[in-house]
Amino acid sequence: MAAKKNAKKNAKVSGDLIISKSRTKAAVKKSNVSSDFYGALDSAVRGMIAGAEKRAEANGRKTLRPQDL
Repeated sequence: MAAKKNAKKNAKVSGDLIISKSRTKAAVKKSNVSSDFYGALDSAVRGMIAGAEKRAEANGRKTLRPQDL
């Protein structure tokens, strides 16, 4: 039970991003990354996922495929 509480607490601290800040920064080769970029990127990715879910559902599937992006 305590593990669940700690997991929820840690999720709140990290801001519930589905992207990785360290991997994003590592992928950027010639520029710096501002702190608010991560939130914008996370929002864009969430929008892409939501759109992919709608497309898959419209095609009668429950599985997301690359073409849904």
